[in-house]
Amino acid sequence: MIRQIIHIDQEKCNGCGLCATACHEGAIEMVNGKAKLVREHFCDGLGDCLPGCPTGAITFEQREAPAYDEAAVQRAKAQQQAPHHAGGCPGSRAVQFQASQAPEAPAAVPAGKPVSRLGQWPVQIKLAPVQAPFFQGAKLLIAADCAAYAYASFHEDFMRGKVTLIGCPKLDGVDYAEKLTDILRLNDIQSVTIVRMEVPCCGGLQSAAQRALQASGKFIPWQVVTLSRDGRILD
Repeated sequence: MIRQIIHIDQEKCNGCGLCATACHEGAIEMVNGKAKLVREHFCDGLGDCLPGCPTGAITFEQREAPAYDEAAVQRAKAQQQAPHHAGGCPGSRAVQFQASQAPEAPAAVPAGKPVSRLGQWPVQIKLAPVQAPFFQGAKLLIAADCAAYAYASFHEDFMRGKVTLIGCPKLDGVDYAEKLTDILRLNDIQSVTIVRMEVPCCGGLQSAAQRALQASGKFIPWQVVTLSRDGRILD
C-alpha cells in the first residue's frame, strides 16, 4: 500500500541515536553507528522521531510500505518488558557511565581489586555513534580488541581517563577510516592513542586511525603503542 512513512538520510545522520529513543514503536535502530528504519510495519508515520533529530535527517515520504501493524508493536513491547528477555541486542545504544557506576573510592570495591575504567558504551567502532556527549573534550583510545587480553594492566595504563573504541579490521572486514574521521571531525577530541598488536593485520587499524587524523583537518596529538603477543610494550 502507498502510505506516509519516514525516510532517514544516511548522509545527514550523525548517529546520535535520539530518533531511536523517540520512536515509541521500536521501528528505528542504530546500525553501524547510523539510524535506520528496520521495521517499516512498526512505523505509524506520525513522526515522533522528527523533532529530536538535530541534523534534519528525517523526513516524511509517500511510498509503497507495509501497513502499520499496531498488534505487532504491542507484542514486541510486551516481549521487551518480560523478564529474562533474550532477544533484541541493546549493544548499539550509547551510554555514558557516571562516577557512581565506575567506582574510584577504595571503599567501593574490595581492597586490591581492580575496577573497570570503561567510561562509555558501546566500545566497538562499528557500533559507536559518530557524535555523542562522551566524545566532547575526550582523550580517545583506539585499540585492537586483542590488546586488553595480551596486556594485563590495560584498564589502568591505557583506558583510564579515555573514551575507548576497539576493533579488528581483519574480523570486521571494513575500513574504519571514514567513521573515525567523522568522530574526530564532529567532536572535540583532545588526543588519540592507538594501541595495536605486533601482528600484521593490526596495521589496518593503525592505518585507518592515521588516515582519519589526517582527513579530519584538525591538529590532534597522537601516539601509537605496539604490544607483543605475550603482552610486552614494544615501542
